[in-house]
Amino acid sequence: MNVFINKNIPEAGIKLLQEKGINPTINPTENVLSREEFIKICQENDALLNVGTNNLDEDFFQQCPNLKGIALFSVGFDSVNIPSANSRKIPVGNTPDVLSRATSDVAFLLMQSVARKSFFNHKRILNDDWGSFNPLANLGQELYGKTLGIFGLGRIGFEMAQKCKAAFGMNIIYHNRSRKEDAEKELDAKFVDFETLLAESDVLSIHANYTAENNELFNKNTFAKMKSNSIFINTARGKFHNENHLFEALTNNIIWGAGLDVTNPEPMKSDNPLLSLPNCCILPHIGSATYEARNGMAVCAAQNIIAVFENKKMPYCVNEEVYF
Repeated sequence: MNVFINKNIPEAGIKLLQEKGINPTINPTENVLSREEFIKICQENDALLNVGTNNLDEDFFQQCPNLKGIALFSVGFDSVNIPSANSRKIPVGNTPDVLSRATSDVAFLLMQSVARKSFFNHKRILNDDWGSFNPLANLGQELYGKTLGIFGLGRIGFEMAQKCKAAFGMNIIYHNRSRKEDAEKELDAKFVDFETLLAESDVLSIHANYTAENNELFNKNTFAKMKSNSIFINTARGKFHNENHLFEALTNNIIWGAGLDVTNPEPMKSDNPLLSLPNCCILPHIGSATYEARNGMAVCAAQNIIAVFENKKMPYCVNEEVYF
């Protein structure tokens, strides 16, 4: 059996595969393959370890009936048509847990950066605009005792809430598909409906899995319901927010600021007007970009592939129904 890895991954994952007698075919370049090239190579392999957001839709599955399993190098699996995989009994695995701390670190970083306008003030130095001391200029806000609203209190959201509570004594509210009683007990978190989340959050941070029903959920209507001092953080998926509406909310002082590690579309172009705003901090999707997280992701993905080759259940399967 053969596995295709469309981008090189950390050695920890490759070594694990090789120890099991699996010699993967790895895209030797950093170039993104065309869809035609990608599908052609997938047709020649029994499994796919997918890095990035290739659209694994119904057409992909029709053209690659040979695949016996797909391992994603990510937590999110919104790029995969799960019903198409299910109908063909193809297990799909992701990489949960191992990047929760790293991604929540970035959300925490962006929250503070927005609160103190740090990206903008750094640019002032680069533009030789430090100037003299002005007691009224470029003021930020403190986060102590403020309310953190979590949209999607999973592993990453929990880590973010834990950091905010420990560092700033923030009050935690959250909106989720179901109650998280353990989190409520440990963090003194309060479950609220979506409208309350918007109205009461001083910082609103997205940590949910993206689904089509949540496409651009954060738009001019939702931003208008948020506090004027509120900070919007998105480290989940760019499609959660409408970028034009976010720009309008920031320039019209509807909300205080925004911190993004994901954009809509992605990657963001260098002339995007959001990049010029003093109250917006943007990073190029580096949430999982630590040695520890990426090594952990490589191991998880490799373990999912190995399970396919050994005819066992994937340890990190997102569509376990294929086994029943």
